[in-house]
Order: sequence, then structure tokens, then C-alpha cells
Amino acid sequence: MKAWMFNGAGQPLELAEIPDPTARPGEIVIDVKASGLCHSDVSALDDPNWRVNFGDLPVVLGHEPVGVVTEISEGVTEVQVGDRVGIPSGPPNVNGYFRDGGYAEKTTAIAAEVVKIPDGLDFLRAASGTDAGNVAHHAVVTRGKVEAGQKVGIIGIGGLGQVGARIAVLKGAEVYAAEIKEDVWPMARELGVVRCVKDIRELSDVGLDTIIDFAGFGTTTTGAIEAVREYGRVVQVGMGKLVFEINSNPLIIKQIELVGSMGGGVEDLRGVYEMMASGGLDPKITTTTFDKIDEGLDLLRHGKVQGRMVVDMQNGI
Repeated sequence: MKAWMFNGAGQPLELAEIPDPTARPGEIVIDVKASGLCHSDVSALDDPNWRVNFGDLPVVLGHEPVGVVTEISEGVTEVQVGDRVGIPSGPPNVNGYFRDGGYAEKTTAIAAEVVKIPDGLDFLRAASGTDAGNVAHHAVVTRGKVEAGQKVGIIGIGGLGQVGARIAVLKGAEVYAAEIKEDVWPMARELGVVRCVKDIRELSDVGLDTIIDFAGFGTTTTGAIEAVREYGRVVQVGMGKLVFEINSNPLIIKQIELVGSMGGGVEDLRGVYEMMASGGLDPKITTTTFDKIDEGLDLLRHGKVQGRMVVDMQNGI
């Protein structure tokens, strides 16, 4: 099968022909029909200090695949051949890191750790849920504990933030957004955001209960700590900068809860798919084809993608 291989930071992706995968005990094989592209893959390609552990290299990148089950190992009962499934990004599947991922014609997954795609939900939107939706749901609902009636701030209306904002709206929250790119503001308002600003500190008088930082550039985190209400919560998701300083004074004085959020699991992806199937969650996506995955990642690298970029694996192979 054809696959895009990652050989290490500083080296371009390599389009190669590799053997088809087989299902080990407890695993399934899927024909990949769509796969999201992620900024973290750009970081892996560009930054030798990127703090994500890979298994043996080379490895097929891509931690956001969806597809059709074509093989199951003995004893697997959770899914059947022919089922349409999505693979949540992150542990325990870790596609694209410790096992070959979704930038290929086929991939594998742990059978108990996939989610069936609801009828009527197409592969492209299902793929946008495996990471952007999954991570956003985990940050907003699981870690942020956002509920109806709360005032919520979202920092960064990109591939993750736009989904997070919409999920918060669907949960019944009053949602505000901080996004430096003003051309994104109309989309944010369409999602249900009541007010957009460039800097989260402009919302210090709102009384935000929770702020989710999908950017993570240090200044954004510091701003969130300053803007959130007393006893509020700041959820850190973005990794724009891996090391930065914060002002501990408001963190302590206001007794703020600062929590990290990474990935998401089966329950998060299931929640996302329910919202998508109901029509309430419809993320903006930009599509590309399999043969242009490297070009798609370069567009991400230069900030030229609105919403989530998804590879239509049924084209360009």
C-alpha cells in the first residue's frame, strides 16, 4: 500500500510503498477513507525538540483517521467487518506515533478503542472529529466541566477552537472568543460566540467562569489567568510555546484552577459524533487529497488553512 513515512525531524515526508498491515490480537484493520491533518505533525517534522515520543522510525504519520473495518482479529466482538469507525487521537491507539497512522491506505487500531460513525455522518466530517473534535470535547466538557449558564472564554478560533466554541454553545454556555485574526470573527459569531476580541484580557469585566486556551503562547495563558473570575478555571490545551513564564500573583490571589488537557478518548469522540449527527456541530473543513498531504502540511505550517484540513483518502491515491 502507499503511505507517507516520517523519518525524523528536519526530513521531508517520504511517499513509499509498504506492506499492508495485519490485525494483532485485539486489533482491527481499517481501509482509511479520510484523515485529518494536524499542526502537531508539522511540529514533529520541523522541531527536533518536539516533546512527543515516537516509537521506531520510520513511522506513518496521521493520528486522525476514519474508515471501514476490513479485518478483525480472533475474539473481537466490539465491531464487525464493514463497520464505519473513527479512531480517537492519542492513547491507547497512538496512531502515527507508536503504530503506523492514517496517512496511508490502511491502518490498525485497538478494537475496543474505536467509535462507530453514526449513519448519515460522512467520512470527512467524521475525520474532523477524531482529533479536533475529540480534543476540544475533552478540554471543554471533560476537563473544563462547562455547563449550561456558564460564561466561557475560548482563546484561538482555529481547527480546535472553533469546535470547542461550538461545543460550549451546545452545552448552553455564553461563549466569548479571543482571536487575533479578525477575519475569523464572522465564523465565530456564526458558531454562537456572543463577542470577539483580540486579547482575552479585554474580557476581564465579563466574569468568565472558564477559559480554554487553544493557543498556548504564554501570553495567552497569562492573559487567561488575569481575565478569568475569582475561583475560575483555566484549561491549557495549546502548545504554541512549550516553555513560558506566567504571573503567579493572580493565579494565587484569585485561587484559580489551572489544568492541562491532552487528547480525549472513546467517550469524548462519541459525544462529538452525537453532536455532529444531530446537526448541531458542523466544523469548517478544508479538504486535500492523498497525493498532496505534504503540501497540505505546508499550508498548515504557514497558517493558510481555515478550520480543519482533512484528506479525502478516496482521491489522489
